Amino acid sequence: MKATRLLALLLLLQTCQRMSTSELAERLEVSRRTVLRDVEALSAAGVPVYAERGRHGGIVLLPGARLNASHLEPAEMEALSIAGLDRAQLEQLGLDGSRDMAVRKIAARRAAAGAGPSLADLVVVDNAGWLAPQRDTASVADLALDLLNLPRLRVRYRSSGDDRALSRILDPYGLAAKSGRWYLVADEDQRPRLFSLERLDSYEVLPEPARLRTGHDLRSVWAGLVRRTETPGRVAVRARLREDRLDLAGRILGSRLEDVEPPHDGWCPVTIVYADVESVRQLLQFGNHIEVLAPADARRRIVELASDLVRRHAPPTSCPGRRGSPRRCRRPVCGERVTDRGRA
Repeated sequence: MKATRLLALLLLLQTCQRMSTSELAERLEVSRRTVLRDVEALSAAGVPVYAERGRHGGIVLLPGARLNASHLEPAEMEALSIAGLDRAQLEQLGLDGSRDMAVRKIAARRAAAGAGPSLADLVVVDNAGWLAPQRDTASVADLALDLLNLPRLRVRYRSSGDDRALSRILDPYGLAAKSGRWYLVADEDQRPRLFSLERLDSYEVLPEPARLRTGHDLRSVWAGLVRRTETPGRVAVRARLREDRLDLAGRILGSRLEDVEPPHDGWCPVTIVYADVESVRQLLQFGNHIEVLAPADARRRIVELASDLVRRHAPPTSCPGRRGSPRRCRRPVCGERVTDRGRA
């Protein structure tokens, strides 16, 4: 939109006072010719901006000219009110352009006040997890707009581990962004739940309002779900971990790593808290850098899981496919080269 571009041009000049046509064209993502036309339009409207020719020329805003940029548009206020999101998440909500304009206005005000660098110049926010692939999700922007009036939703959602989506009726509170993923926070049968947008096949807005529990809103429900997810469980597993794997354990186990004692001979006694014994399978990724000591049923489960891995990966000692000529065994877990004696 031309009006938005003209405002952006003025904000850039108020921040820098003088910029080359090429710099402005690059920042505004337009051609140099368009920048010159915009400058002519502003000058004709009485704005003290003009083009200087020559080697050191450029577009100049007269000193002392100030644009009142104290008022933000509604979309810009929305973008700043959820400033914890990174650029990719704002783009998913359709607010990246509004956020850029709001930042330009703030920069112009700071420049007018003679302020130096801000924290925004020194901090970058990226909420995506390390090595996290880009995932296709339902349109976050469309869903957010549909949730403004808090309607009931009929969704088709695939639970983790299931191979097909099922229909559900939800009473939504809103959306949450955590570790690069979007979640729908909603009640199902008056019980709070999290629904990953990655597994949301489709949704339908129903004509009736959501039946939300009295006294609860998005933030209170989200806080309860976080506590339920991150509160240590009931089974305290005692183990010893190699000292050089403590940092890795902190990243993988998080709040489950409840207690770490001083190291001895390169090993640290630790306490890891799980909701149940079966969850100790997570510790297999530490390989021979960990030894589970107690309780006995947790140690026994580790032995069972490790034995199963050994059995699956060990080369077969006898194979029903061995019969003479060189070929591969047809057993899907084998693949050993064998001979078939029944053939020449």
